[in-house]
Amino acid sequence: MSKEIKTEIHINASPEKVWAIFSDFESYPQWNPFIKSLTGEVKVGGRIVARIQPPDSSVMTFKPMILTYEEGKELSWLGKLFISGLFDGLHKFEFIMNADGSTTFIHSEVFKGLLLGLLNLENTKKGFEAMNVKLKNVAESGS
Repeated sequence: MSKEIKTEIHINASPEKVWAIFSDFESYPQWNPFIKSLTGEVKVGGRIVARIQPPDSSVMTFKPMILTYEEGKELSWLGKLFISGLFDGLHKFEFIMNADGSTTFIHSEVFKGLLLGLLNLENTKKGFEAMNVKLKNVAESGS
């Protein structure tokens, strides 16, 4: 059994500009309402520490492994709660260049595991959407 959250937003900025903002992980505390911090080895096979906080929820800390890292195009990681199979999440960020030079930002996650029923996906989806909107605002404002 699995569940998926998939959100997307159109950003009037190039994928390079959106990626530059997105991949400046040190600045997340200043603008990112969902991912409070992201530290560690952001490269394929690397481990990171991601602190996330969906709306109306407590901060959660995960130590996922980076699965894909393609500059300007995609970042994905696989997070697990304790051991594989209890609660796993494949989190993905995609940057699609549109014909007019703008970006479609796709933010998704597929959840699997025995504890899947305990997750409030609605709050998590709201967190994704809040992050997407802030990323759009920062990229389009030029700040």
